[in-house]
Amino acid sequence: MYELRNVTKRYTRGKETVHALEGVDLTIPDGDRLVIQGPTGGGKSTLLQMLGALDRPTSGEVVLDGTDLAGLSEGRLTRVRSENIGFVFQSFNLIPTLTAQENVETALVPLGVKVRERRERAAEALGSVGLGERLAHLPSEMSGGQQQRVAIARALVKRPKVLLADEPTGNLDEGTRDEIMEVLERLWKEHGLTFVMVTHDSSIARKAPRLATLRKGRITVKENAGA
Repeated sequence: MYELRNVTKRYTRGKETVHALEGVDLTIPDGDRLVIQGPTGGGKSTLLQMLGALDRPTSGEVVLDGTDLAGLSEGRLTRVRSENIGFVFQSFNLIPTLTAQENVETALVPLGVKVRERRERAAEALGSVGLGERLAHLPSEMSGGQQQRVAIARALVKRPKVLLADEPTGNLDEGTRDEIMEVLERLWKEHGLTFVMVTHDSSIARKAPRLATLRKGRITVKENAGA
């Protein structure tokens, strides 16, 4: 479970101080599916970085399973990210010279998983997103939707507790967007993940069980009755 307590984040940009997050209090139970919306510059990606242990707050606490991430060393933060948190981004961030299977395997290397097990788990993960016959394909040989499926498999192959997605359908057409959302929602249920997603797409937001809105660094959360 995540508990954010009075989290603030300020950046200095030249002579200007940017208030990205302002006193954010947020609880995300295990197994929750939370969608975050809001205008550009409202703090959405900053909040996701806090949840993903990619950045530290200026003040406040970001607590995951009883541990304040802000107080951990860089080494321990890296370990938390490697073991517990999967990331999916708008740009697929695949290595162009590696096959789909090799791209997925990269997530297991920091965990010390042996070569044979890496290959087996990568193949299984790709099969779970419908790419069991594309293991040897390079990113350039796949569509945008297929590349995002590889990125999802890479995020989940290490069997994390948390899946964080930053605009994962932003580069996809409407039909492919729906397919990717079906994959993400199915895997969320199958694996019992805590799933937090940032999106500008209101059609996705309307279907989420819980919706958080960030404006000028301040958050409001509501239950989505129509979800």
